[in-house]
Amino acid sequence: MLNIISLILVSYLIGSFPTALIVGKLFKKIDLRKFGSGNLGSTNAFRTLGIPLGILVQVVDIAKGLIVVLLVSSFFYDKLPFENRTPFEDITVLKIIAGVSAVLGHTFSVFVKFKGGKGINTALGMLISLAPIDVSISVGFFIVILLSSGYVSLGSVIASFVLPTSMFIRQNVFDVNIYGYKTLIFFCIGISVLLIYNHRENIKRLLYGNENRFDKLWLIRIFKIKAPLGKS
Repeated sequence: MLNIISLILVSYLIGSFPTALIVGKLFKKIDLRKFGSGNLGSTNAFRTLGIPLGILVQVVDIAKGLIVVLLVSSFFYDKLPFENRTPFEDITVLKIIAGVSAVLGHTFSVFVKFKGGKGINTALGMLISLAPIDVSISVGFFIVILLSSGYVSLGSVIASFVLPTSMFIRQNVFDVNIYGYKTLIFFCIGISVLLIYNHRENIKRLLYGNENRFDKLWLIRIFKIKAPLGKS
């Protein structure tokens, strides 16, 4: 039990690393919490710090998910004998535990008074090794929605919804045998619910038509929802 707690704590602390805050202070001498939306995620970093630093924040946040899944869980593997009642291998269960802990760390970082980003990038890093096909489908939807609306938040919400939906359709409609599906589907639903919940304020702004939009990324003019003056 002590080793499981250690795995959770280490993964949580890695996820808690406030990338956007540190990058903002190092390169721009600003506290990102006081600019833009105040969120410590890559979207606010792109908007406030610029594209190069926004990419840096995004890459590091994705790496946090990958690190805990590929390295931290492997490190604890031989130290964690436990009764595994899921269809997954033991290491996969540890990856899920580590990944969820990292996402929670990113969303509720102990280093910034339990605030942080919305968890999309860290969840992406975690899920790449667990459900690569469904993640790829979700990312595809995200890109299409982003380019056709200019809203990162809308793309993120839809991609979060698409993840478990894709898995359900592939397994039950196209008869694709997804290993550990009966466990993984509920895990993905849980992660998706958390990510959508973290975007609740964005959803409200989208409904009221005052969500911030990236006009430069709005390349396919399908959605004609106009943001109020000065909100784009």
